Amino acid sequence: MIFLRNILVALLMCFAVQACHVAPLEKPQTLVVGAEQPALYLPKLAGKRVGLVVNQTSRVNNQHLVDFLLAQGINVQVIFAPEHGFRGDHDAGEKFNNSIDQQTGVPLVSIYGKSKKPAVEVMASVDIIVFDIQDVGVRYYTYISSMHYMMAAASEANIGFMVLDRPNPNGMYIDGPVLEHEFQSFVGMHAIPLLHGLTVGELAKMIVGQGWLNTDKPLALTVIPIANYHHQMPYSLPIKPSPNLPNDLAIALYPSLGFFEATPISIGRGTPYPFQVIGHNKTSLGDYTFMPVSTPGAAIKPKLMNETLTGQRFYQSAQTNHGGLTLRYVIQWHQAFAQQHETFFQHPKFMDKLAGTDKLRKAIIAGKTESEIKASWQPALTEYKALRQQYLLYK
Repeated sequence: MIFLRNILVALLMCFAVQACHVAPLEKPQTLVVGAEQPALYLPKLAGKRVGLVVNQTSRVNNQHLVDFLLAQGINVQVIFAPEHGFRGDHDAGEKFNNSIDQQTGVPLVSIYGKSKKPAVEVMASVDIIVFDIQDVGVRYYTYISSMHYMMAAASEANIGFMVLDRPNPNGMYIDGPVLEHEFQSFVGMHAIPLLHGLTVGELAKMIVGQGWLNTDKPLALTVIPIANYHHQMPYSLPIKPSPNLPNDLAIALYPSLGFFEATPISIGRGTPYPFQVIGHNKTSLGDYTFMPVSTPGAAIKPKLMNETLTGQRFYQSAQTNHGGLTLRYVIQWHQAFAQQHETFFQHPKFMDKLAGTDKLRKAIIAGKTESEIKASWQPALTEYKALRQQYLLYK
C-alpha cells in the first residue's frame, strides 16, 4: 500500500513539473528610443566636432542628451535651438537670440525666427549634426521644418546628419490634405498630409529620397532607429514637447484644433487646458466657461486674454478616442459664426498655410460636409501612402 502511494505521489510530481514547463506568454519588448542606444551612435561621433539640434525632450533616460554626450567625452561645439528654445521655455512664435547655455557653456544658436539656417561659418565649426527632438506627427508642428533647414545646411556644408529617432504619438493616422506647393511655408514645407504617419527619421529619409532639399549636393544621413516599435503602438510622451501640448489629450486634439489658430476663437492658450478647450466671448457652442490669462508658455497676450469665454472642454477617457483628424469642430463653429454674420476665418492666408491648400477653407465656407471634404483628399492620400512605404523603418 505504501509502495502504491509513493508511485502516485511520484506521478503527481511529474505532472506538476511538466505543467510548470508550459511556455509562458511572451512579454512585450520594451520600446527603446534612438538616444537610449548609445552603442549605435557614440562610435560615429567620437573624434568629431558635433552640433546638436535638441530641446527639453532630448533625454537619455533621466539625463539630457547634451550632458550625456559631454560626459562621454564627445566634443559638442554648438547647440541649435528650435521654436520654444533649447529648454522648451519660450512661447509659441517667440523669437530669441544666440547666447551661451549657462549650465554647459556651449554656444546656443537660434534656428527659429529670422535665421532658420545657421551661418556658413557656424556650420564650418562642426563635422556632423545630430537631431534629437520629440515630434507629434502633425505637418504644421515646426520642429520638422527646422530639421529640413538643418539638413539643407548640413548638405551645403558637406557634413553628416544623424537623427536619433523617437516615436510618433499620432503615427497610426494618415489623414488630411496633402500640401500643395504654392502654400509651402514654415508651418508646412513638404508634400505630405497633415497627419503624415512618419517618425522624424522616416521623414528625413523621405526628404532626402524625394530631393526636397533643393540642392545638388548629397547628404550623408544616418538614422538611429527606435527598437521594438511599430506605428500602431500608442506612445505617451514622457516630457511635454512644447508649452501648449502638456499631455496626451492635447497632442491627440492638436491636428483637429490647430485650424482655430486662424480664427477669433481661443483653444485654451493661457489656461491650464491648451488644445483641450474651444471658446469665444460672443459666440458659443457648449456651456464650459474659462478665461485665458498671461501664463508661462502663453505670456505674449493669449487670444481673448482676460475675457470670460464659453464653449467646449474635452476630457480624456477610455471610452472616447480623440485621435486622428476631425473637421466637425471647425465646421460647427464656422456655422455658428455664419449664422451671426461674423467673420470666422479671420486670417484666411494663415488658414491656407496650416491646411496646405485653400480648398479646405473654401469647402467649409461652401457648406461641404466632413465626409465630402475628406473624400476629396483620397486620391492624393492614396499616392502618398504608396510613397510612404518606400521610407518606412517600422513596417
